[in-house]
Amino acid sequence: MGIKRTEQAVYDLKYDLVWIPKYRKNVLGSDVSGYLKEVFKRISEEYGFEIDTMEVVEDHVHVFLGAPPRYSPARLVQIMKSISAKEVFKKFPDTRK
Repeated sequence: MGIKRTEQAVYDLKYDLVWIPKYRKNVLGSDVSGYLKEVFKRISEEYGFEIDTMEVVEDHVHVFLGAPPRYSPARLVQIMKSISAKEVFKKFPDTRK
């Protein structure tokens, strides 16, 4: 990771994000967690994020990543959660229940 540069900024922004399913239900089994990791990697490549560590457990998701300053923390979470939820619900419709 390390220090990054743009034309107008020098930055090293890192965010520690944790998502928990509603009522902390164990919906992120082994097949869902593997697919979710792939989706997060795809999103990070598309948007220029750098995932340092990522852990998907049955009852929560923990991601430590770096992002450019053009994304606010709220926007970063919105991107990661909305795209990953759509992808997971499309492939595993039972997780919606």
